[in-house]
Amino acid sequence: MPRIESESFVVDARPQYPLLISVKRYWSPGFESTDDDALTLVLTHAAGSHNEQWEPVLEELYGVNATASSISKYSFKIREAWAIECPNHGEGALLNEEKLKTEYATIFPVEDYARAIHVVLSGRGKGINVDFKSRRLVGIGHSLGATALILSRMIQPTIPWLAAVLIEPLLVSSEVDKAYKSPLEALAAENPDVWPDREEALKSIKSGSSKSWDPRILDFYVSYGLREISIMGQPKNKIVTLKCTKSQEAATYRGALGNSNALIYLSSFCSHVPVYAVFGSKSDYLPANNSSSLAEKDAGGKFKGVVTEDGEGHFMLQTNPQVVAENIYTSLIQAISTSQLKTKLPPANVGSVSGEAFKLKREASIYTPAARCDMMLALADHHFKDSMFL
Repeated sequence: MPRIESESFVVDARPQYPLLISVKRYWSPGFESTDDDALTLVLTHAAGSHNEQWEPVLEELYGVNATASSISKYSFKIREAWAIECPNHGEGALLNEEKLKTEYATIFPVEDYARAIHVVLSGRGKGINVDFKSRRLVGIGHSLGATALILSRMIQPTIPWLAAVLIEPLLVSSEVDKAYKSPLEALAAENPDVWPDREEALKSIKSGSSKSWDPRILDFYVSYGLREISIMGQPKNKIVTLKCTKSQEAATYRGALGNSNALIYLSSFCSHVPVYAVFGSKSDYLPANNSSSLAEKDAGGKFKGVVTEDGEGHFMLQTNPQVVAENIYTSLIQAISTSQLKTKLPPANVGSVSGEAFKLKREASIYTPAARCDMMLALADHHFKDSMFL
């Protein structure tokens, strides 16, 4: 699997934007490209998460793309990836700790995450010397991050997204029962948040609501989502707790769930940006039929592609980064013009395609990376045009 390297930045656009923004740049040595047609990926995360949760997904994405490049022409060039952190999460939570306590104690609007994305990509702050306006930008957002990506385009000057991949966007369809209340805010309040050390934290998290997470995601969460604090001011007497506090995570859900701005703008966003949506089949934290209602009603049927992953739920990025990477891969293959790709039919044996439905069974324990890549190539070849993958 290709090696992933990174470097961290802090963007400061004060006083125009009141919070410091933690940003991380990722690339894979030997696989990065500075060609004009290379893609720059922009990654935005879920509530309760942080930048580094994307690293296993990037490993898988670079891997499947590299394998595809070696056996076919179904691949694309990646210049680099930039993960932009919600300013009350991860390192941002530490950088902005005092301001969050006083000005964002009860609610953190998702619009402020959208503004952070816009600040970074429009070059309005100090800290990153990159002209993102000249890049071929692809937005890839999960949950809260997907909603923030949608809202980021409402801010002037407009971010020139080449395409967007929305993974389980944190949006409740206008067609859903207005009395519905997501359990996410309550979950944030109920989860444990103090441990004697990181080892005990990992054991606790593994046995709780996150027990189905990919081991790599769990390791990154413990390494980057937690912090050490001193007890009673004693430097040698420390405990481990969350960087994004339970109260801030709950404040984030209050600022996102029920937010009507992104929902109202969704159809317009899809009219200007090719959007590929990825949903889980489980209705664990969002209403049943929410995904179909979002696609058909709120987006007006304008998603360029819709995938529903069998057996996955809202936190599929945490439980199955491989499947998330595969869906990003097929989405980006479709987003790039076929004339640029000079595509050809790859050899693959993945079963049949019937009408508008194409169901691909993925069993990581059975398929080798090359075999999984063959399946992804076949999936890229079949549809995403007008079809709905179920």
